[in-house]
Amino acid sequence: MQNDHPSRKHPAHGVLFVDGQRTIIFDTVCTKYRKPWLANDEVHALLREVWHDATAWLMGRYIILPDHIHLFAGATNETDIEYDNWVTYWKSQFSKRHKNREHRWLTDHWDRRIRNAVSYDVKSEYVRCNAVRHGLVENPEEWPFQGEINELRWD
Repeated sequence: MQNDHPSRKHPAHGVLFVDGQRTIIFDTVCTKYRKPWLANDEVHALLREVWHDATAWLMGRYIILPDHIHLFAGATNETDIEYDNWVTYWKSQFSKRHKNREHRWLTDHWDRRIRNAVSYDVKSEYVRCNAVRHGLVENPEEWPFQGEINELRWD
């Protein structure tokens, strides 16, 4: 049997916009070599600042784990910057402001367009419980490095 979906070493990118449908992306962004430097107050505060300033896409709910971030981003009515460029932009802005050369991002990221409300709810629950799955806390609410910049609603 031929494998129509061979294992990919790099994710496919490009956001499909559908008329009349909300465009929300679920993404995973990792540190280079999966080094665990993200989950601390300083990084959390700086990421929130950068995401707030990077307005080409709306940052929604997110969780910051030691070596990766899960996030939702939504297109605005004026979005004319490609999603990949926006991710590159906020990562570069973070790196410029953070100024720790040892703290580097993996060049790529793993994004997926959310296609319906059920998928959005499933991924939202996945994000909410991620720190528990990684054994970092017992209850999702205990993890301090999570939040929401903009409320992204499916409806």
